[in-house]
Parts: sequence; C-alpha cells; structure tokens
Amino acid sequence: MIKQLIKMFKFVALAALLACATAIPNQPRSKLPTLDGRIVGGRDAYIEEFPYQVSLLWFGSHICGGSLISQNFVVTAAHCTDGATASQFSIRVGSSIRNSGGSTYTVSQVHQHPQYDEDTIDFDISVLRISNNVALGSAVGLIGLPTQDQPINAGDDATVTGWGTLTEGGILPSQLQAVVVPVVSQAECRRAYGTSSITDRMMCAGVPQGGKDACQGDSGGPLVVGGELIGIVSWGYGCARPGFPGVYSSVPALRSFILSQAGI
Repeated sequence: MIKQLIKMFKFVALAALLACATAIPNQPRSKLPTLDGRIVGGRDAYIEEFPYQVSLLWFGSHICGGSLISQNFVVTAAHCTDGATASQFSIRVGSSIRNSGGSTYTVSQVHQHPQYDEDTIDFDISVLRISNNVALGSAVGLIGLPTQDQPINAGDDATVTGWGTLTEGGILPSQLQAVVVPVVSQAECRRAYGTSSITDRMMCAGVPQGGKDACQGDSGGPLVVGGELIGIVSWGYGCARPGFPGVYSSVPALRSFILSQAGI
C-alpha cells in the first residue's frame, strides 16, 4: 500500500510540476522523466557556497538537479533521464537562479545505470558527459566522491541543495535552496518504508518530526557530508512528512558505476 501511495503521489506531483514549470505542453508524456524527486524548511543559498550544484535542463528548462564531479561529467538520478536522449538535455552551472545566469553546456552522452528499475526506483543514477570542459571558478567547482562502500554514519549532518518546491505540491523557487538533515540509519529507513522498498543502493536522511526535506524539482541533486557526495535525491512519501525521511541513491554503493563511466 505504501508503495502504491508513493507512486500515486509522485505521478500527480510530477504532472502538476511539469505543467506549471516547464512550459513545454507539446512534448509527449512518454518522453518525460517518469518521476520527480521529493527543499522544504531550508534557506536561500548561493552557488558560491555549493559550486558543484548544477541544474539539469530538459529542452532548456530546469527539470532536476545534479552534481559536477569533473570538468566533463555530472551525476544525477536515472529517473531524471529515463526515456530521454542526450540531445534533449543541457546543464547550467555557476548560477544561484533557476533558468537564468551562469553558463550552459550541452550533454553529449547519458550513461543511465542499466539496472535502473522505474518500479522500485533502484539503481537510480545517471552519469552525464558534458560536450565541452566546464570552466571552473568561484561559482563552479567539483564535489568529492566517497570510496566504494564507504560507511555512511547515521546522525551525520548532510546538506541537500536544489531548486525544488518549498512545500509539497508548491511552485519552484527562483533562488537556490539548502537544508541540513541528519543521515538516518538503514534500519530506521526500512521501518518507515518497508524492508523490501529500501534496497542496498538507497539511504535516507531527514528529521523525525518532518519539516525539512528535498521536494519536487530537487531530484538528482546532491546530498553532501564532509565535502563528499554521499547521496542523490531520489524519492520519498510526499515532502517533509513526519516519519518519512527523504530517500537518496547511495553514492558509496554505486561508486563503481561512476568509476566505470567517468573514470574517476
């Protein structure tokens, strides 16, 4: 039942978000990403604080977040790229404002995890190759990566950033947002969603009382601890609901895939 409710919420939320935010009414629904991830309770942020944050653009409009891991590779969520081609995407770097400023680069290749499952949302990661090397500076920088299967400690403060909605079912903000949430143990994550729903490629972060979380439009964006990308905004039951932490793709668990595609 939980899984069905999550899917229903995600379908309705994504349809509303795309209708209001992307302004691309003539594109076939089948070509759209099948999910959109779940910043609530955060603060205005500036790209100089989080220079690795990128905006993934679909036909020129923000659809998801991403993380710059080298001058020519970005990590995002597979559900942001599923059913689409590289030519439909570009990335914006170096701007705190959604759909404005900074620099944009075309995407030449989408390396979506071959085991990504749109039903279970497992293996939710894509590595994007950028056509030209991104110019680094004070507002454009790289995020560090953990080692394969590096432990993620419950209770560690993690920072998630993005241009997702400020409330469940709300509108996208113009200004980049950031919120700090503690990492949740795998046992607690599975108690919330059910053991079968949380695989070894997933992790959770959030506060028990709710009120702080990622939300629609943050999908694919970074969850960072100690200067390393440990999570990718993936899914969850609503946004910032008590008892339901945000679910992220575990970067340590998927590190070997990043290495195989980006060589780092």
